[in-house]
Amino acid sequence: MDIIPQAISLIGMAGAGKTSVGYALANKINYKFIDTDKVIEDRYKISLQALLESHGYLKLREIEEIEVIGLPVDRTIISTGGSVVYGSQGMNFLKENSTIVYLEINLEQIYERNINFLNRGFAKHPDQSIEEVFTERTKLYKKYADITVQNNAQIDDCVNLIINSFGK
Repeated sequence: MDIIPQAISLIGMAGAGKTSVGYALANKINYKFIDTDKVIEDRYKISLQALLESHGYLKLREIEEIEVIGLPVDRTIISTGGSVVYGSQGMNFLKENSTIVYLEINLEQIYERNINFLNRGFAKHPDQSIEEVFTERTKLYKKYADITVQNNAQIDDCVNLIINSFGK
C-alpha cells in the first residue's frame, strides 16, 4: 500500500462523515486517527459548543487553526472540523503535509442525517443560515481538495473510494 500518502486530511461539512470515515479508513490502512474537534475539546476541557458560546465563532476558528498547525502527520488520518477551511495557515499546513480529501454531500443529505447544528460547535456568523454556510464552505472545500469523494453510501464504500482514488 505504498500508494497511500503519509497523511490524509478529511474536510467537509458537519454531517459529511469525516469522523466515521476517518476512523474506518485509519483502521483499514493501519494509520493513526486524529479528530481535531476532540483535540480541541481535550485541550480546553470544554465542548466545542461551550467554546463557541463563551468565545464566539471567530475565536473557535482561530483555535481550530492553531491546533491543526501542530498536528503530527506521519501515517495519520486527520478528521478536521468543518470550519477549518477558513484558516489559510492551517489549510496551507494540511496542503503541504497531507493529501486533502473533500467528503462531499449535498444539503439534502445533511438534513436527512438529522445534524443538530445547535449543539455541535458549528462555527458560523450568527446571522448566517445553514444554506448560506453550506454554499460558502463548499467553494472553500473545492478550492483546497486534492481529491473529492461522494459520501452518499456506506462508510466502507466511502473508505474504498478514497483508497482507490490513490491508485490512479
